[in-house]
Parts: sequence; C-alpha cells; structure tokens
Amino acid sequence: MIDNRMGAIFDLDGTLLDSMGVWRKIDEDFLGKRGFVVPNDYLVAITSKNFDAAAEYTKERFNLPESEEEIIKEWFDMAIEAYTNEVKLKAGVIDYLKQLKAEGIKIAAATSSDERLFRPCLTHCGIMKYFDAFTVTQEVKRGKGFPDVYQLAAEKLSLKPEQCVVYEDILKGVEGAKMDDFYVVGVEDIHSSYEKNEIMQLSDRYILSFEELLD
Repeated sequence: MIDNRMGAIFDLDGTLLDSMGVWRKIDEDFLGKRGFVVPNDYLVAITSKNFDAAAEYTKERFNLPESEEEIIKEWFDMAIEAYTNEVKLKAGVIDYLKQLKAEGIKIAAATSSDERLFRPCLTHCGIMKYFDAFTVTQEVKRGKGFPDVYQLAAEKLSLKPEQCVVYEDILKGVEGAKMDDFYVVGVEDIHSSYEKNEIMQLSDRYILSFEELLD
C-alpha cells in the first residue's frame, strides 16, 4: 500500500470508471436539445457537484423552465443504461483492488454520483465486493473542493485521514483531500487534461494507470 497507509478512498467517475465520456455526451445532448452548445467552463463548474447542485446551477445558468427535479430525472434516464451495461473500468483497476484486499487494506468510495447509477455499474464491472463503504457528497454539507466527503469515508472505515490514500482525477477532488491529512494520488483522465498540470503539482503522486501501482 502507498506510504503504508491502511485505507484507500476512491473517486469513481474518471478514476476507477472510464465514464466521463458518458457525461460529456449527456451534457451535449441535454443542452443541444435546448439550443445550447456546451461551454468549456460549464464542464469545469459541474464536474465536482452532485446532481442537486449541478441541476440548480444548470437551471440558473441557462434559464431553463424545467424544475431541478425534472432536469435530474432526464439526466438519470440518459445515464442509467450506460452505467448498467456499457461503462468499463480503467486499466489495472481490478488487479489493484485485489492487491489492496490481499494486503488487508480497507476500501471506500467517495463520489458525487448517484447510488442508483454506480451500484449497478460496480456490480456489472465485478468490483462491488471489494468495497467496505460508500460515501456520496449528498451526505455532507460541502461537495468536492472540500475534505468533507473524504473525511466521512475515512470515518466509515474507522480510520483517520492520515491513515488513508485518496485517489482522484479532478482538481477539485485533489484540492479538497489536501485540505486534510490525506495522501493524494492524482489519476490521469483525458477529460481532466485541461487541469492536469495543477493536479500533478498538488498531488503527492500522479499516475497514468493503476498498472503503475501493481507489485
């Protein structure tokens, strides 16, 4: 285990799951149907938000007539099939999770995603059994960009932040975890390439693939 720590806390989308392309397509289809092109800063703004916060932001930014609940439902309906049947794992994920379990490391997820999406996805990808706990940003007051979700994940593992490694693919996630005593591994994802340099500078370690961490 990295730095001899006892817990591993993983973001899901873009870190373990090669799923960010699904969300880019959903954004394009959702806004395109309403006559908008997806602004580059929109993707940056919503990546770290949970569904509720992202829907509120989207409604206000584009002055949409739909309720936030209607926006969330449309997003969810567009995503559920892809998460249940299509989204794949990033390279080396299964072997790395197996390695951690063999070392007795506790494993948690800390995500902005919806449990109705990620649980079927982790099941069909064959990695649900490796997790000891799940934490979603809806459970805490502040989203990624703050340490709250990672602190709660560590608590669910009965560990302290300094005993855990956080794995993240977005700058907000890295920034939030670094506000506490977590060791942070930045994970390469093509959809976060615009902030790669900042992620590399702030992370304790940066990887292109989980294959780099295999014994």
